[in-house]
Amino acid sequence: MYCILDIETTGGKYNEEGITEIAVYKFDGHEVVDQFISLVNPEREIQPFVVNLTGINNQMLRTAPKFYEVAKRLVEITEDCIIVAHNAEFDYRVLRTEFDRLGFDFKRKTLCTVTLSKILMPGQISYSLGKLTRALGIPVSDRHRANGDAVATLKLFKMLLAKDSDKTIIKDAVKSEPKLQMKPDLKLILNGLPTDTGVYYFHDHNGNIIYIGKSKNIKGRVSQHFSNPSNKSKKIQRLVASVSFEKTGSELVALLKESEEIKRIKPQFNHALRRDVFTHALYNFVDANGYINLKIDKADGRRRHITTFSNLQSAKNFLFRAVDEYQLCQKLCGLYDTKSSCFKYDLKECNGACIENEPADAYNKRVEQFIHKNSYDSKSMVIVDRGRDLDERSVILIENGKFKGLGFVNLNYQINHIEVLETLITPMENNRDAQHIIQSYLRKDKRLKIVIPNDKQL
Repeated sequence: MYCILDIETTGGKYNEEGITEIAVYKFDGHEVVDQFISLVNPEREIQPFVVNLTGINNQMLRTAPKFYEVAKRLVEITEDCIIVAHNAEFDYRVLRTEFDRLGFDFKRKTLCTVTLSKILMPGQISYSLGKLTRALGIPVSDRHRANGDAVATLKLFKMLLAKDSDKTIIKDAVKSEPKLQMKPDLKLILNGLPTDTGVYYFHDHNGNIIYIGKSKNIKGRVSQHFSNPSNKSKKIQRLVASVSFEKTGSELVALLKESEEIKRIKPQFNHALRRDVFTHALYNFVDANGYINLKIDKADGRRRHITTFSNLQSAKNFLFRAVDEYQLCQKLCGLYDTKSSCFKYDLKECNGACIENEPADAYNKRVEQFIHKNSYDSKSMVIVDRGRDLDERSVILIENGKFKGLGFVNLNYQINHIEVLETLITPMENNRDAQHIIQSYLRKDKRLKIVIPNDKQL
């Protein structure tokens, strides 16, 4: 659990500042579960430059509660939470100073979004909250007011959580959870899980990830793990202390994140080096008569393929449909073994490329249309799918035929401006498994929107 916090102060000498406004959002990693926003009477004068910066003046604070009047609420809302702030050292120091004046020893773990941004979003021109959020396309209102800055920090932190491929933030948060000191109740763990699409993580008592999975229904799938009588599931049930999750909205994003993170984190109950998720691929070659032939064969990473498949039967089914859609020849697609005409020619559904009755250039044009549609080799595009919320979209970036990574956006501006998009996405490895997952999903899901960002040539 996190508390996103922002504080405005009177300014003045070090450790003598007073709080003028405070905003706290209690965030469970997915949504805000509590909040507290208030002006605070600092019982001292505000520096003129602070008045000009924030718009908060002494007159506004005369009837505001003093710090001791809001202190109990702050203790309660931040209990068992990690405090997250932009330049957390400053906010935490000011907060502790106020509690020290009351004789209360206020201690919480902290996370700084400046430090996290430098690690997870390197190369930014500036890491000030205003310039960083502007560069990322995050809308900010009431800048230099506690609530406005806290909301902006919350949006930034959500991006940072999504970009944390090693799950360092989540593992540290899980490890600090007080409930891990007790024997875990699997039913209670299930009650805290959603029925949404996403990736889930099983943690042991030290916060380490011991298993990663994905599902269209996280709660339902985890329930199966907890009730499964297999030896592997029983071992997981004995060791699991907590389950964290990341909603993705898109099944494609969940598939890609699961594949990438299993390879990166290597949980003990996942295969350390997962085997390729595809076995067959579709290749093309030109025969002695100048016709482009298609051929299904066992996947070979040394050869350039059109697309890949999880098994031979799915490859054949796909190619039979392509023969019908593009009026291709069964013989030249390797689906009808004959030295003469193919079966469809006898049905007058093939134009005769199999016996050279159709000119090669006319036939090849249709084959090339098929290849172009089903291969993203050398293409640059953004695949847009469902997001985690109604106003959000997931994005997958393909650049010159290579998978670059994925992320989440709220604005068309962020999709169409590649320099912003490249900052928002979580970089991922362009391996054969990722390519297969994307190509397979593109074949079966026709709703996906394809966008070419317009302000930079990819």
